[in-house]
Amino acid sequence: RQHLGGRIGRGVHRCVMPAALDAWLTALERHGTMTFTEVVTPALELAEVGFPMHDVMLSTMATPSALEAMRQWPSTRTIFLPDGDLIPLGARVVQKDLAHTLRLLIEAEQGATSRVAGLHAVRARFYQGDIAEQMVRFVQQQGGWLTMEDLATFHVSVEAPVKTTYRGYEVYACGPWCQGPVVPQTLNILEGYDLAAMDRFSPAVYHLILEALKAAFADRDRYYGDPRHVAVPMDGLLSKAYAAEWRSRIDPQVASPGMPEPGDAWRFSAHQPHQPSRWRFPTPSSGPVEPDTSYVAVVDRWGNAFSATPSDGVTNTPVVPGLGFIISSRGMQSWLDPDHPSCLAPGKRPRLTPSPGMVLKDGRLVMPYGTPGNDVQPQAMVQYLMNVLDYGMNPQQAIEAPRCATMSFPRSSDPHPYTPGLAHLEARLDASVAAELTRMGHQLHLWPDWAKGAGSVGAVQVDHEHGVLHGVADVRRVAYAMGR
Repeated sequence: RQHLGGRIGRGVHRCVMPAALDAWLTALERHGTMTFTEVVTPALELAEVGFPMHDVMLSTMATPSALEAMRQWPSTRTIFLPDGDLIPLGARVVQKDLAHTLRLLIEAEQGATSRVAGLHAVRARFYQGDIAEQMVRFVQQQGGWLTMEDLATFHVSVEAPVKTTYRGYEVYACGPWCQGPVVPQTLNILEGYDLAAMDRFSPAVYHLILEALKAAFADRDRYYGDPRHVAVPMDGLLSKAYAAEWRSRIDPQVASPGMPEPGDAWRFSAHQPHQPSRWRFPTPSSGPVEPDTSYVAVVDRWGNAFSATPSDGVTNTPVVPGLGFIISSRGMQSWLDPDHPSCLAPGKRPRLTPSPGMVLKDGRLVMPYGTPGNDVQPQAMVQYLMNVLDYGMNPQQAIEAPRCATMSFPRSSDPHPYTPGLAHLEARLDASVAAELTRMGHQLHLWPDWAKGAGSVGAVQVDHEHGVLHGVADVRRVAYAMGR
């Protein structure tokens, strides 16, 4: 607010802790059987030999704002614009510095007395050794604030997910430090409608989806934040009674003109707020929307499941010279408004968009699932689950069904544009659907057929009866389902 014109600046000013490696190492230590070297060698090979530039990556980098940023940072320009222009579609993206960094981490593991000791050695070199020193030196040269103490004292936390039930299934999501609870909140609202008795592709169903999502996003803006820093009435937000109150506010014939007023979730909570909220209803605004992310779902031969939305991009933060990677730019998903629950503060996590999910039934795995898509992530995930659980679609049908999305809320990335009433719908639906939704009051923008903006859901659905795993991938982007 004081130095960057009320915006979260580009470059190292939006960097937060580089937590990804610690997260992977923690998961590998707690649940894995392989060494770091075994896990990372395929990535090392891709960095060293290269992989083909694909259309999603190219289109993300080819925007004027992305190109302007990437050209100003020599370490980024050398990798992705080696001759002054972007690497063309199909040509190899080679990352020699990243390969070198991975070799340094592999080297740290050598000589360890056990698998776990090796993982600890990798972590120490990254967060306390020469790699940490290079990160800190570069960030501080660029005017950032990262210190060796920050890195040395950092550890990811292992937290319980949030959960609701939907049609007899247990739906799990990450907590309110991200937008994960939007999915169970929306499902709680939709559960009160007899969706299976309605035409899935009717205006009435799309209207209910949009209005239920608006309700959950209103609560996201009002309540969600790092629960280590702000009080979040999670039990109230996920209460079935609270969802029923939201349903009573939804008009089945008329769209709310903007984001509705958030509900009073504290009234349904067993806890009390620590202090009165100073949150204010947002005003309409415009601004750029940041590129989004990736998703991976895995189920192994023993039935262990992994669901993750790994995400950081090179278009708004420079690559660290000599190391070949960026330091996470997710600070762009904090707020500068001191009254917002996700306002920027030391040690406080931004309210992130990445929000993987998992579904069980009677304690048995049904599927890990998720999608890239920034603020569309929970919207695509809700519709995928509806298609499977309400309409009995097979996983691929559920992914390919036409989607809608609301944008009638402040977006997650700075400057948090808010466009009241805006909704998207895939154009391949019958024209009468769009016409009726418009009549109901939705400010409709038609996506082209198979729009990448509609997300790219991936899932692995478990068939326990036949001992089969069904991996599915979305045709809207570069995505794959693989088994071995």
